[in-house]
Amino acid sequence: MRFESLACGMLTLCVACGARAAAPPHVAAAALKSMLAGAARPLSLAGRDLSGDDLSGFRLAGADLHGANLHGVKLVGADLSGANLSAADLTFAWVIRANFSHANLQRATLQTVVTSHGMQNTPAEAANFAGADFRGASVTVHFSYDDMRGVNFSGVDMSVVMANQSMGLLRTEFDDANLEGAHFDHAGLGRITFRYAKLRGADFRGADLTHADFTGAYFDHTDFTGAKVTGANFDGVDPKGAIGLDIAAHQ
Repeated sequence: MRFESLACGMLTLCVACGARAAAPPHVAAAALKSMLAGAARPLSLAGRDLSGDDLSGFRLAGADLHGANLHGVKLVGADLSGANLSAADLTFAWVIRANFSHANLQRATLQTVVTSHGMQNTPAEAANFAGADFRGASVTVHFSYDDMRGVNFSGVDMSVVMANQSMGLLRTEFDDANLEGAHFDHAGLGRITFRYAKLRGADFRGADLTHADFTGAYFDHTDFTGAKVTGANFDGVDPKGAIGLDIAAHQ
C-alpha cells in the first residue's frame, strides 16, 4: 500500500514537472525587440508567453501570435495589423490606439481589456479593428469610437448575463464606433450598446438584440431580418435605414 502511494506520488510529481517543462519560457520585451530587428519575415510567436510585457509602439504586423499569452501586455500604439491572434489570451491587455486591422482574433479571449487611460473612451485613444475576425472569441470590451468597419462578430455571444453583474454592469459597448459593413448575424447582443454608432450596411440577421440600445445610431441598409429585438431601444433612429425591422413598434 505504501509502495503504491509512493509510486502514485512520484508519477504525479513527474507529470507536474513535465507540465512545467513544457510551458514556454517568457519572452521579455527587450528580447522581442532584438528578434524583430533580425526578422526577415513576419515573426512567429505562436504559443509564446509575452504576459506583462510593455510592447507599446511595437511593429508586429503579420506576426503569428496564435495561442500566445498576452495577459496584461501593453500594446499602446502597437501595430498588429494582419496578425494571427487566434486563441490568444488578451485579458487585461492595453489596446489604446493599437492597430488590429484585418487581424485574426478567432477564439481569442478579450476580457477586461484596457481601452482608455480614464473611465471613458475618447476618439484620441480609439483603436483600429477594421476587418478583424472575432468569430468564436470571448469578448467584453468597450469598442466605443473604434474603427470597426467590416469586423466579423458572426455568432459571437456577448449578451450580458445579469446574474453575473454583482459588481456593476460589465458589457461590451460599441457607442460612436464605425461599424459600417460589420457582421453580427446570429450573434448574442443582449443589453449591448450601439449608441450613435455608424451602422451602414451592418448585418444583424438572426441576432439576439434583447434590450440592446441603438439610441441615435445611423442606419442605412442595416439588416435586422429575423433578429430578436424585445425591449431594444431605437430612440432617435431613422426607420428608413432599417431592413426587416418595424422600429415604430418598439418606440
